[in-house]
Amino acid sequence: MRKDIHPSYGPVVFRDRAANHAFLTRSTMTSEKTVEWEDGNTYPVVDVEISNVSHPFYTGTARVLDTAGRVERFERRYGRSGERG
Repeated sequence: MRKDIHPSYGPVVFRDRAANHAFLTRSTMTSEKTVEWEDGNTYPVVDVEISNVSHPFYTGTARVLDTAGRVERFERRYGRSGERG
């Protein structure tokens, strides 16, 4: 591998502001803001809009679209015409 072409890879705290949740991981992202973590060390912190704690897919609050119900509702409302002109 060539030297000095890759970004530095180190510990970073990602903070989900909406869910008040943070986790420490390694990343190439950096930030000017820092936070003191549970282990007493200071790490750069990156604020994110959504994480696994607040995403509807992971929390089980995702809406499932009922396409069959929508078709039936449309047919009831506007009637089904079997004739084609």
